[in-house]
Amino acid sequence: MRCLAKGAGVIDKIYVNGMEFYGYHGAIPEEHVLGQRFYVDLIVETDLKKAGERDCLADTINYAELYEICREIVEEKQFTLIEAVAEQIAHRILSSFPTIGQCTVKVSKPNPPIKGHYQSVAVEIVRGR
Repeated sequence: MRCLAKGAGVIDKIYVNGMEFYGYHGAIPEEHVLGQRFYVDLIVETDLKKAGERDCLADTINYAELYEICREIVEEKQFTLIEAVAEQIAHRILSSFPTIGQCTVKVSKPNPPIKGHYQSVAVEIVRGR
């Protein structure tokens, strides 16, 4: 049986949940004109031990910066698919923060123009180094 070094395999996570934005994404032309609400949930995996021990913002990932990346992509760009929105968020986060090993991005669209009764449609992607 193989033993792991102390601390090996430990995955710390930062969650930023329920971010709400107004964007212009969709496969129907009217969605690019009228816009609608989108929700983003984010999980980033990084080592938080030093931040916890030192209580210093410089040792962690600034939550406000994560929020701003999501806001910029959802509110300032236009995509046909929410899959593309999620992919851009993940790419930008991994590019901006080299200490993040993996991120999970969920993009929900609560009012897509689909007949029927449902809470929302969503995609969730996991991207890492």
